[in-house]
Amino acid sequence: MALNIRRLDSRDAGFDATLAAVLAFEAGEDAAIDQAVAGILADVKTRGDAAVLDYTRRFDRLDAQHAPNVEALELRADELDRALDGLEPARRHALETAAARVRAFHEKQATESGTHSWQYTEADGTMLGQKVTPLDRVGIYVPGGKAAYPSSVLMNAIPASVAGVREIVMVVPTPGGVRNDLVLAAARLGRVDRVFTIGGAQAVGALAYGTRTVPAVDKIVGPGNAYVACAKRRVFGTVGIDMIAGPSEILVICDGTTDPRWVAMDLFSQAEHDELAQSILLCPDAAYLDAVQAAADALLPTMPRQAVIRASLEGRGALIQVRDMAEACAIANRIAPEHLEISAAAPAQWAEQIRHAGAIFLGRFSSESLGDYCAGPNHVLPTSRTARFSSPLGVYDFIKRSSLIQVSEQGAMTLGRIAAELAYGEGLQAHARSAELRMETLAAPDPAA
Repeated sequence: MALNIRRLDSRDAGFDATLAAVLAFEAGEDAAIDQAVAGILADVKTRGDAAVLDYTRRFDRLDAQHAPNVEALELRADELDRALDGLEPARRHALETAAARVRAFHEKQATESGTHSWQYTEADGTMLGQKVTPLDRVGIYVPGGKAAYPSSVLMNAIPASVAGVREIVMVVPTPGGVRNDLVLAAARLGRVDRVFTIGGAQAVGALAYGTRTVPAVDKIVGPGNAYVACAKRRVFGTVGIDMIAGPSEILVICDGTTDPRWVAMDLFSQAEHDELAQSILLCPDAAYLDAVQAAADALLPTMPRQAVIRASLEGRGALIQVRDMAEACAIANRIAPEHLEISAAAPAQWAEQIRHAGAIFLGRFSSESLGDYCAGPNHVLPTSRTARFSSPLGVYDFIKRSSLIQVSEQGAMTLGRIAAELAYGEGLQAHARSAELRMETLAAPDPAA
């Protein structure tokens, strides 16, 4: 059965409203989930390990033998080593190569993105600057169960490691006690310090509040289900978080010169995540849109997750004819996608017109899937139009900045007059006198002289 992907034309009346409807996505908090998460977090905050153990046994179907206490749910370093050593050689090589590329990119990012301390001295001897320090401890949430995401481990752990975070704590659920060796191997390559086989809202609570066994962290990063997302939202303020991610997105801008099968499969690559994922193609050539539709119809039966792909493309996907590539770029900026592919003969030309996108893939050989696994840049990206004001996860997310101010005697006189005048203007006399007392002392004759 052919895919019923909506076709739009930017020249049609009402296009703007139709596009807005296609893009509309309200994450919406499920009241039942929110209530359940609130109860779990409060319980973990109060009872600590005992609550974590109770919920882990219940939700991950573990008995007392497999989970006698929370200490038993922490993996030893040698268990991570065995997981890595036990991988099939080709898969181990792929994982190690991906880890090396991700680390190399983030090391370069660290030198280029303002992640180092700096200072300068003014003519009167006043020193101003900024001290950059890494976070002390970070928690990484990794989904478990049916899904296994070693790439997520690398993308979250490596920038934290490069930033110099003192301790990286990973939590990953193991329903039924089943561990994924690829995920554990990735933890070793990502230089994770401690791994606990717990998940869900109880794991987020343990990381946020700390228990006798699980240390409290300063920031929690990583994807999860609706309960995990809700828990991260609730503990924000007690700890930092990376983001609340929405469904995955891909937007392809194509000039009609790329093999339509490639583009169809690129649309599939995001659609297979889940039914709410969004895949959109912009192209000025109507015949090319027809070719992509035909390719998608032919390729869909070969996909193991074809039911999910169909639901995604028919529910939230679109093939859009635009007037030209310039208009495609303007529409892309309105969409502000998580992943943007510019599949064209001269991609750099059009990339100059892009202002809002989580990651930009240039040229027909730059498939989004390479970015997900091994290109090097981070695959944790802003979704749901938040690329208008947010950036990919990076080294800069695991550092903080402190201002440095060392005022000289001459600076205390110059700056003191300015500060006092403004403080009086604001009605804050103590602020003014704090500056003036120093000025008066400096202006008084030296008794010794």
